[in-house]
Amino acid sequence: MKEKTKQRHHLKHEGSERVLFKSINLLSSTRSSSIHHCFRISVFVFLLFFGVFVSTRLLHSTLVSIAGNSIEIPINCSAGNVTRTCPANYYPGKFDKRDRALLLTSPAECPEYFRWIYEDLSPWRETGITEEMVERARRTANFRLVILNGRAYVETYRKSFQTRDVFTLWGILQLLRLYPGKVPDLDLMFECADWPVIRSSLYSGPNATAPPPLFHYCGQDSTLDIVFPDWSFWGWPEINIKPWGSLLKDLEKGNTKTSWIDRNPYAYWKGNPVVAKSRMDLLKCNVSDKQDWNALVYALNWGREAQLGYKDSNLARQCLHRYKIYVEGSTWSVSEKYILACDSVTLLVKPRFYDFFTRGLMPMHHYWPIRDDDKCRSIKFAVDWGNSHKQEAHAMGKEASNFIQQDLKMDQVYDYMFHLLSQYAKLLKYKPVVPRRAVELCSETMACPTEGLTKKFMLESLVKGPKDEGPCVIQPPYDPATLQSVLQRKQNSIKEVEGWEKLYWDNQNKNKKN
Repeated sequence: MKEKTKQRHHLKHEGSERVLFKSINLLSSTRSSSIHHCFRISVFVFLLFFGVFVSTRLLHSTLVSIAGNSIEIPINCSAGNVTRTCPANYYPGKFDKRDRALLLTSPAECPEYFRWIYEDLSPWRETGITEEMVERARRTANFRLVILNGRAYVETYRKSFQTRDVFTLWGILQLLRLYPGKVPDLDLMFECADWPVIRSSLYSGPNATAPPPLFHYCGQDSTLDIVFPDWSFWGWPEINIKPWGSLLKDLEKGNTKTSWIDRNPYAYWKGNPVVAKSRMDLLKCNVSDKQDWNALVYALNWGREAQLGYKDSNLARQCLHRYKIYVEGSTWSVSEKYILACDSVTLLVKPRFYDFFTRGLMPMHHYWPIRDDDKCRSIKFAVDWGNSHKQEAHAMGKEASNFIQQDLKMDQVYDYMFHLLSQYAKLLKYKPVVPRRAVELCSETMACPTEGLTKKFMLESLVKGPKDEGPCVIQPPYDPATLQSVLQRKQNSIKEVEGWEKLYWDNQNKNKKN
């Protein structure tokens, strides 16, 4: 009996031990499983971050195919803010569309205003351009640019106002990204101030020397500066103006918010009046209790605008009037393209200067000409005429915005630059070399170390990769008779409007006397 009881206790103890060992084994197994699971998660997270790190570095150094056809080549900022030299092989020196076996359509014909390239370069048509001529342009130049084998080298002489020189050079680097291997070797001087400086009167006559070739943002009939797209096409961070590619889309969208017929039937201008007498005169045309010249004119304080975050100077939100006034500042103004893009009738106060595209505009087709010596009465007549000829006025505003949207897209801006530089390079009588004090410039050395709006606008305007097709096809130069016909047509249109104005005010004066 005692033996059986003892045996039962033994069996019970043995069973308890088995249960205990099973529990311990289960617990041990669970802990082991948890540890193994946590280890796997840790390895996965590590590999994930490592993969992101590696792929980020690879992204900076490899070609990425997108949308089946396009190629993107990101800039290499792996060195971050300390990027001071161009990375090795940072961009292909040549790009051949045959490499991708693409069947592409023939390039389109360039806009008409491209033909002015030949006129701007005509002073050197017979002589060509020597190195001595280029050296003479150094007197007022901000920088010298040399392009060799698709790479850019810059020698800086003096800093420009704000970031004009920075974004001008940035734009040229984007051209090299757009057309790698296609921009020829060249050597040029560039001036970034307002006023054109190469006066034609100093280089006329039988014994005159050839003028120094100097690139600049604007010209006038009495100067020989070579006109080039201004810096604002790639952004103007000091006053928060976006790159043109982005802003053009905003303006197109802004046009749709208020139809032309529903807009304020007045002429609108907003800007800095203190930079020019012509703008100060314009302030006198503002509507008042005593006189209504059909104009709403606002003086803009850029310091106050900066404090308010530029809320009141958003260009895409200013397409609210049927008529918008363009008046030059100290010279030409970058605002002209923003005004023309608004679908409003552009009332263009007689200009003294031109930029690279404005010579393609035709009075009474793209804009209404306004007298500079009698602005207020000229503006009033234009607005009265437009409000009584709504269909014609609306069509004129639409022609201007179509010109901007179709003939002044960034593709056209780059193609103008390409053709201008290519034609210029053909005139060089020497082989360019890198100046001793020049530094190589690339998108990396410009964008990587910068901060704030400058960096934002650079990355926003960065050309992602080579263009599938080549530049547009430029038309041949004007023959003298055709050029004279174009200029005469413009002059005749302006005189016709001035005749209408005179008749209108003569009748007004007669009515007052009666």
